Amino acid sequence: MDNLIVIKIGGTASDTLTESFFEQIHFWQSEGKKLIIIHGGGHYISSMMTQLNVPVCQKNGLRVTTDEVLKISQMVLIGQVQPMITSRFQQEGLRAVGLNTSSAKIILGEYLDKELLGHVGRVTKIQTTLLEDLLDKDYIPVVAPLGMTTSDNWLNINADESACHIASALNAEALYLLTDVAGILKSGDFLEEIALTEIDQLIEEETITGGMIPKVKSAEKAIRDGVNTVYITNSILKAGTSILGKERVL
Repeated sequence: MDNLIVIKIGGTASDTLTESFFEQIHFWQSEGKKLIIIHGGGHYISSMMTQLNVPVCQKNGLRVTTDEVLKISQMVLIGQVQPMITSRFQQEGLRAVGLNTSSAKIILGEYLDKELLGHVGRVTKIQTTLLEDLLDKDYIPVVAPLGMTTSDNWLNINADESACHIASALNAEALYLLTDVAGILKSGDFLEEIALTEIDQLIEEETITGGMIPKVKSAEKAIRDGVNTVYITNSILKAGTSILGKERVL
């Protein structure tokens, strides 16, 4: 959709949902834009696990998701984080509706490495019918990054990956991956733009490191699959670092 903007909210959602955030949302709607929100919730999940005396274990940067951790993730994402976000949108006069993979199996997935990581998954398909129907009726879908296998087993899926696949499946005009930094930093300055052809070199020279690598690689796939532009930023009011499908003019 040429008029679709997908926004992934990361970190602490309450820090993102500011007055200026909603002013921008209203502005986009006044221009006829459709919007989808994908939210994470790692901070809240870890906090709940600590309260319940459940160890937080990560391997290869991913949360090991046992049966118990999966239940906590479902409880926090669907029962705490998502209602907090949708209610804030509704308070601002926006027609938001909370969704998860049990809603028409929006996010289909498969196990990443069940023996090592438990119920951690990767996206295999986005079922777009419900999302398109809600968008046509001017709702803002707010989607939790939980997936489901073809045999109806729930999966914990990275929110960036979920957002990139949703944006790709709907050919979004733009995708905003909100994070806790203002973009990709190189030599003390944030890069305004990078092209797909520059990504591997930036990783090799360690300009892009750590958790930014899977974020950028997910963004790369989204661009290759039809999203016009991906923005890695800490605010929808700032472009941050734009990832473009074409070569940059230097």
